[in-house]
Order: sequence, then structure tokens, then C-alpha cells
Amino acid sequence: MSSAPPAVTRRLGYLLKHAQLRLAELAEPLYAPLGVTGRQLALLALFGAGPAQSQQDGAARLGVDRTTMVALVDELEAKGLVRREVAPGDRRKRLVTLTPEGERVRVAGEEVTRQAEALLLEPLSAEDAERLRAALQRVVRAE
Repeated sequence: MSSAPPAVTRRLGYLLKHAQLRLAELAEPLYAPLGVTGRQLALLALFGAGPAQSQQDGAARLGVDRTTMVALVDELEAKGLVRREVAPGDRRKRLVTLTPEGERVRVAGEEVTRQAEALLLEPLSAEDAERLRAALQRVVRAE
């Protein structure tokens, strides 16, 4: 942790932010061999879950604006990890699906993410790690 005073380092916002930064620090080197970033991997997980979704739906689910989503999908498409298809019955809507390579990267990325999370949670007992996950899920669901 930094040399910030305890009045700061005990704040929940500070702790959550620095836990996320630490997770990214552990995960990004593991993602590099896959040729993707954590953000790109999150999109592969989103678009690889279930039936094809539109870019708009994906943007809404991740809480990003549509312009940002288009740019992110452009990156994945340029890497050959996703393709856009016209939605049946709505020529204006583009559905995003994973290519076979995108699916391979998604699966590999899930494993690497588990490894990074395990490294982050290593100082905790298994029970404490599970309690932390469960507590954060309850907080996030309360949105």
C-alpha cells in the first residue's frame, strides 16, 4: 500500500480502487500472451455468454456508451476475435458473435483470470476469500 495516511487507506473507496489496481497488475501480464487486455477479455466473456447480443445491448450491460462500445468491438474485430452480423429483422442492428479464435481466447482468458484472482486473494483463507466475493456480489446487486 502507499504511504497515504490511515485516514485515507481505511476508506472503502481507496481499498476497492487499490484492490482493482492490484488485480490488473497481476492479470495484465497473464493476458499479454493471449493478445488481449482485461477490458477486451471482458467483452469476449460478455459476447460469448449465450445467444448473440447487439452492440447496444452489450454497451447497456457493461455501462459504457455506444460510441465506446463500437470502438471496443472494432478492436476485437480487427484481431479476428469477433464478427458483426446484421440482426434478423433489423438491418440497423449489429449482433456480435465470437469467432472460433475469439472463443479460444475467451476460454483461455477465463483460466488466466482465475489465476490472477487466486494470486490477489492469496493472503486470505479460502473462507475469507469466499466471504469477500459474496459480500461484494451483494453490494453490486444492490445497485
